[in-house]
Amino acid sequence: MPELIKNIDQAKVLDFADLVRYQEGQVVSRTLAQNNALSLTLFAFPPGEGISAHTVPADALVQVLDGEASVTIDGEKFTVAAGQAIVMPQGKPHALDAIQSFKMLLVVVKAPQQTLAQL
Repeated sequence: MPELIKNIDQAKVLDFADLVRYQEGQVVSRTLAQNNALSLTLFAFPPGEGISAHTVPADALVQVLDGEASVTIDGEKFTVAAGQAIVMPQGKPHALDAIQSFKMLLVVVKAPQQTLAQL
């Protein structure tokens, strides 16, 4: 049976913040799971780095693991720090910028695709 969660040890206690390292001038990512309904990705952003405004057809949960980020959703700015989370709703433009170095777990959840039998 294939692993659904990959790129990390299983059946072991993990500190997600230790699984991605900061690299100057570069956003670092580590994909843990990705399929048609869900993706889990760890990110590390050095100061001044970010993800420009974009829109996706899925809800996205950002769980900040370390540091602090500015998150803009549909024109409204939020500051999110270690231990805090925010949901970026589907269809709303959103962006992230590192106020200081920060690490996050990004969980993207898509609507289940209907099969022909369900239509």
